[in-house]
Amino acid sequence: MAKFRKVAKDKKTGVAKKYLSGAKNKAKKAAEIKRTAKKYAAGEYIDLKAVERSRTGKDGSKKSTAKKTTKRKR
Repeated sequence: MAKFRKVAKDKKTGVAKKYLSGAKNKAKKAAEIKRTAKKYAAGEYIDLKAVERSRTGKDGSKKSTAKKTTKRKR
């Protein structure tokens, strides 16, 4: 049977580091991941829209959405 390498986990939260990379508030993101996993395992309802919002970059944070200005032609 194939053996897989262990995944690097965050020491404080126990969640895989890859899931927390780029997060401004790692503890909040880890809590959301754990909460959703617990609901999934119990067979409870999961609000998928809220999960998508939190796990993608579309949560209202400004990453590099600077407007491009066009040069006026003379």
